[in-house]
Amino acid sequence: MAGLAAIFGSGAMTNSIREIEGMDVLFIIGSNTKESHPVIANRMIKAYRRGARIILADPRKVPMVKFSDLFLRIRPGTDIALLNGIAHVIVSEGLQNDDFIREKTAGFEEWKKTLESFAPEQVEQITGVPKEDIIKAGRLYGGSRKAGIFYTMGITQHSCGTDNVRAIANLATLTGNIGREHTGINPLRGQNNVQGSSDAACMPNVLPGYQRVDLPEIRQKFEAVWEASIPSAPGLTATEMMDAAVAGRIKAMYIMGENPIITDPNMHHTIKALEGLDFLVVQDIFLTETARLANVVLPAACSFEKDGTFTNTERKVQRVRKAVNPPGEARDDLSVIMEISRRLGYPMKHRSPEEVLEEYRQLWPAMGGITYARLEDRGIQWPCPTPEHPGTEYLYKDGFPKGKVNFIPVSYHPPAEVTDKEFPFILTTGRNLFQYHSGSMTRRVKTIEEHAGEPYVEINPEDSHRLGFSNGDFIKVISRRGKIRIRARITRRVSPGTVFVPMHYHEAAANVITNDALDPDVKIPEFKVCAVRIEPAA
Repeated sequence: MAGLAAIFGSGAMTNSIREIEGMDVLFIIGSNTKESHPVIANRMIKAYRRGARIILADPRKVPMVKFSDLFLRIRPGTDIALLNGIAHVIVSEGLQNDDFIREKTAGFEEWKKTLESFAPEQVEQITGVPKEDIIKAGRLYGGSRKAGIFYTMGITQHSCGTDNVRAIANLATLTGNIGREHTGINPLRGQNNVQGSSDAACMPNVLPGYQRVDLPEIRQKFEAVWEASIPSAPGLTATEMMDAAVAGRIKAMYIMGENPIITDPNMHHTIKALEGLDFLVVQDIFLTETARLANVVLPAACSFEKDGTFTNTERKVQRVRKAVNPPGEARDDLSVIMEISRRLGYPMKHRSPEEVLEEYRQLWPAMGGITYARLEDRGIQWPCPTPEHPGTEYLYKDGFPKGKVNFIPVSYHPPAEVTDKEFPFILTTGRNLFQYHSGSMTRRVKTIEEHAGEPYVEINPEDSHRLGFSNGDFIKVISRRGKIRIRARITRRVSPGTVFVPMHYHEAAANVITNDALDPDVKIPEFKVCAVRIEPAA
């Protein structure tokens, strides 16, 4: 038996975007949905206008607060306490789904005992959320059988990110809001093919379809098709690779479509890692900050310049069709990879992206029924095991693949770095509506730059008044790892004692100062919480 968090470890939505409009309760936590996922936010707003109730938990007063019935302004890094507190209310008031718990779960009684220290009064002290609001949230979510949970990096980018997800899974399991239409656990992917990349094994411990590389029977299946041996030990995650490079254990690196100088935590550490390599190759559509350090830059085609498939956040596989030819010497990623592989002595057999999909279907049963012909008119959601299967709009309709799921006890512990006299503010980071990721694309658009081309730090009026600076003044934000000079934006979107910096701007890169502490299970950095101080800038 396994916890639900482990079972849906692909990170995909268990349910479909379409179903949002039919939900009665939406619980959004750690997601600035209206700015980061505006299309999905529009569905949420339609649900709200139909009468759905929205619970929103976030350290900032993000735009979706306007549509929420209940706004839980949480201290950064205290999500586990809040989620356990909501579960405590549900159990205390008998709102749990007893039939679901009895038929489909294990370990409920033992898990329930771990909630005793998360009474609303105690959780208020940890999270800053009034106990009355914690009780309201428990009653709203626990009282609905058509409720969905939505989260993004505000949940995962913590040193306890895995436990955050486990706490969410416990909540869905407690109420039985999983395995049915208009329910589910719905992580929203941050880019257009992150889900497809994960499915295709852009992770160090699995082969395509989340099949573990350390299992001999899995390796043998892939080795027979690839006609090559596969290492049995998992590799390093991206963040671990930077540490290994600094330590001299990695001598060369090949980076595709990623700009870690801007997107990885503790920028100075990342630059040190990349500059210390013997050889760096970067494959990208623009000369990014990372590409400028490369020994070789391979110009890549963008999504409009190649054929293939993308898989979106709701597990829907969709065709991508070439609209224009790539400029200059740019080539599509597949042809670049195949040419490098040939020169390294392993000629790949594929002549097109369609042939890659055919191999994919052969090796991962969940994709067995998805073909280019079927994708001609519409996308199909995996699992789709046969050519006659319509695809799966929501998961676990017929139960869980490993039988009953365990409730997993999750303890709260503070973030890896807490405030003190020297660093009295909490910094959290994220996105804004106008820029995208590291800005390598959006910051080349003149109209976007005219509107949102300057970095800023959000700070509460009480803090700015106490420190003696005004809206628009330049200030310094300093952590134990570095400092940035940035313009102040005075706003009540953040609470006193908390500041926010968007991640998009290389001139005042948030990740100069963020903490590179890692989640022990999946090695995700703690981007969302670190301690800083504020000083005037000359």
